[in-house]
Amino acid sequence: MAQIGAFTRDETGVFTGAIWTLTLNVKATVRPCDKPTDNAPDHRVYAGAVEIGAGWSKEARENGSDYLSLKLDDPSLPAPIFANLVQGEKPGEHRLIWSR
Repeated sequence: MAQIGAFTRDETGVFTGAIWTLTLNVKATVRPCDKPTDNAPDHRVYAGAVEIGAGWSKEARENGSDYLSLKLDDPSLPAPIFANLVQGEKPGEHRLIWSR
């Protein structure tokens, strides 16, 4: 599991941090959004004003902890990236973990 980002969450539920890969190195936010349908994302991911992904709220089967399942895409990427935004070891810390 490779960490490709780090975030903190504020009192409104917005995550602020950075995403870094071989082709991306951006400041990003993950913001809650309205869900018009059950399949719609719970969150949108932005680099500045540009939307680069979406996220769905999930619960881990093993321990019941909450996390976000993100799909990130950008023209510089050969294919979309799937990652999970999980609670870090320190309070308020969240790690973006790349998954394949």
